[in-house]
Amino acid sequence: MNKEQIIDEAYKNYFLIKSMEKGPFGISGLILPKEEFINNCKTNTEFSERWGLKIEERELSENERYKIFDERGYEFRMNNWSKEEQYDKANIPTKLITLEYNQEKIYIYE
Repeated sequence: MNKEQIIDEAYKNYFLIKSMEKGPFGISGLILPKEEFINNCKTNTEFSERWGLKIEERELSENERYKIFDERGYEFRMNNWSKEEQYDKANIPTKLITLEYNQEKIYIYE
């Protein structure tokens, strides 16, 4: 599964369960829009655990970016570009997103 499929499946599960819940006066519970659901999974541990979707985002360190740069066979050029500019020109990711859902963990570099 890819990132979008995992998030879609988790949200669909959330939506189905929440739509069946009955709140006061027999009205179904509040259902968050997908963007808010995702944001809550990123920032609210209790919410994330309840719905089984853990989303962690973090910036890659310079060492991590260098390792990817090196693994892809790039070498630094002696020019006016900084290391950061050379990483960017080589499309080296700056962020790591970790998704965990149903005991499946995937890593996405962006």
